[in-house]
Amino acid sequence: MAQLWGGRFTKETDKLVYNFNASISFDKKFYKQDIEGSIAHVRMLGKQGILTEEEMQAIVKTLEEICCDVDEGRLAITDEYEDIHSFVEANLIDRLGDTGKKLHTGRSRNDQVALDMRLYTRLEVLYTDALVKELLEVLLKLMEEHTETIMPGFTHLQKAQPITLAHHMGAYFEMFERDRSRLHDIYMRMNYCPLGAGALAGTTYPLDREYTAELMGFAGPTLNSMDSVSDRDYVIEFLSALSTIMMHLSRFCEEVIIWNSNEYQFVEIDDAYSTGSSIMPQKKNPDIAELVRGKTGRVYGALMSILTTMKGIPLAYNKDMQEDKELTFDAIDTVKGCLALFTGMISTMKFDKERMNASARHGFTNATDAADYLVNHGVPFRDAHGIVGRIVLYCIERGIAIDDMSLHELKEICPVFEEDIYEAISMETCVNKRLTVGAPGKEAMEKVIAVKKEYLERDWQDEVKKGVAFCGSML
Repeated sequence: MAQLWGGRFTKETDKLVYNFNASISFDKKFYKQDIEGSIAHVRMLGKQGILTEEEMQAIVKTLEEICCDVDEGRLAITDEYEDIHSFVEANLIDRLGDTGKKLHTGRSRNDQVALDMRLYTRLEVLYTDALVKELLEVLLKLMEEHTETIMPGFTHLQKAQPITLAHHMGAYFEMFERDRSRLHDIYMRMNYCPLGAGALAGTTYPLDREYTAELMGFAGPTLNSMDSVSDRDYVIEFLSALSTIMMHLSRFCEEVIIWNSNEYQFVEIDDAYSTGSSIMPQKKNPDIAELVRGKTGRVYGALMSILTTMKGIPLAYNKDMQEDKELTFDAIDTVKGCLALFTGMISTMKFDKERMNASARHGFTNATDAADYLVNHGVPFRDAHGIVGRIVLYCIERGIAIDDMSLHELKEICPVFEEDIYEAISMETCVNKRLTVGAPGKEAMEKVIAVKKEYLERDWQDEVKKGVAFCGSML
């Protein structure tokens, strides 16, 4: 059992205790981050004269070789090591001897693991953001293509007023744009380096923490050593943002599932994103949408787990915090997979424009506009509301839409109606006369689309990519 400690102890750790305590089975996931952090730390030690130039160069070269050997399968990360830190350091010592033992000067596993998790999470924020951006690009394309595709808008799952598919997709664009904003905020808030905080009280070595932070693309060092090793707010914030992304995906999936049903038939999901039934040959199931919807609870569980873990931990570091990793890794992988699959699914979906339009017509989504017509002809709104309610009942009894009624039928209910009622309540008129900011009218939508195009051309990641150049050199 390779350990970085033991001088204080007279007995070996019980094997069960060792296995329970060990984290190598999951923290091996960020071996690159551990090596990157070690390289930055050693460069700083060399700059400060704590290591000689020769020692610094030898350690850096050997760490790079270890990373390359793991990448190419020549060196396996096995459970004989307690954690990824002991794996890296033990292999360094095996190759360099006493010089390798100087790697840990001025450093603790506490600030080391805090750094590794921060580097890993920071990179995953960027990866997740890139996937959300790809989804937004697909949504914008659909918005551009469907400014005239009329469909019913819903409240309470009841047909309410006519909108366009562009407008409906635009609502999800807003949600996922806010998700990107949250990811940006998390990145900027977490982008401070804990390395050099030691176990909890810093160190007597003359470390240059600003230099170490700069090497790894951080905005600067963290300013309290106790908080540095015990902070997992950024993990909680990221899991919260991931949960919100999944909530938005789940809502969207629920609608896709409904639209795909035999009763609606608004969409046809591509064969590549559907499955069949083992017994019913006619079935084409929206399994991807259902699985994304189902996996949302899994991501929520990770968030609740870390919140519960952190709620009773006193300062500073406690072993409980080792529990921040497995579920976080799983949540990140789950969300990235869901985003990629969902984006593929909606980019290949086919929309039945005629069926959507007919659904809006026969759902009486123009009833509000019929009432507005009467109001504009001098009828008090409350009376107009009652008149159109009687018209809807008349249509339901006969299985027709409002604009299927003859002018004679309309006049029998209210003599105020004239021939121009048909233009006033056509689906196109109902949608396109709504031109206020954020409304579904074509003119209003085209203005929004122009704004969203400009937004996607600006990428907040451009601001930070230079900063993570060193960190990304081996990642």
